[in-house]
Amino acid sequence: MAVHVLPMSTALIPGYRQCVDVVARERRYLAQVEALPIEKVEEFLLPHLRDDASIFVAVDAERVIGWADIMPNWPYAKKHCGVLGMGVLPEYRGAGLGGRLLEACIAKAWSKGLSRIELEVRSDNAPAIRLYQRFGFREECRKRQALRYDGAYYDSLQMCLLRNEV
Repeated sequence: MAVHVLPMSTALIPGYRQCVDVVARERRYLAQVEALPIEKVEEFLLPHLRDDASIFVAVDAERVIGWADIMPNWPYAKKHCGVLGMGVLPEYRGAGLGGRLLEACIAKAWSKGLSRIELEVRSDNAPAIRLYQRFGFREECRKRQALRYDGAYYDSLQMCLLRNEV
């Protein structure tokens, strides 16, 4: 069956939550180590869906297998910025799905008026860093010991994409 990249909808929230949970429990790619309860996920997503934020999911049959979102900042001086978050289930990685999600997400973020997209990635996550660089993201700084999993520290990279440099 074909994998489709779709805008997020309320019907997809439970599948999105399950997908986030699987990726979070890997204790490597996300700052969280498990998904929030469904009520908290809905509380977070519903206002963004009402505002037509840049949130996309990848679906195989009816299963959510990946997501990408660019959440806009709310303070006045940072409203031109959004923060990227994304993940793909382990068995679907390496097949170009991250690129498809990013492409859709970035295009919508630009259409919504954003001009800067920021992200934080663990410095040893070479596949993700290569993907972000392929889309034009540039490293801005390294944050030493920015993440900690089970007592082990990891550096992270702050990266950004500027619309006027694309």
